[in-house]
Amino acid sequence: MVIKILGTGCANCKRLKRLALEVLKEMKIDAQVVEVTDIPAIMSYGISATPGLVIDEKLIGYGGVPSKMQLKQIISRAISSSCCG
Repeated sequence: MVIKILGTGCANCKRLKRLALEVLKEMKIDAQVVEVTDIPAIMSYGISATPGLVIDEKLIGYGGVPSKMQLKQIISRAISSSCCG
């Protein structure tokens, strides 16, 4: 699993990265968390606000930071859909 945080380094981008790392650790999931700060690369996902959240090249959301519980649910759904169709 690769989780991308799309943003130029704003406070919410950093917060989302920290939250993602924390949730992955709590859930005992081995995943790569990558910061995408290149503006053309960010724009290629079609988002209009940062931070953006991409899991395995699927845009999950943008423009805010989910709660810890929401992020756990998002990651769980991503795992379910990748392993089971």
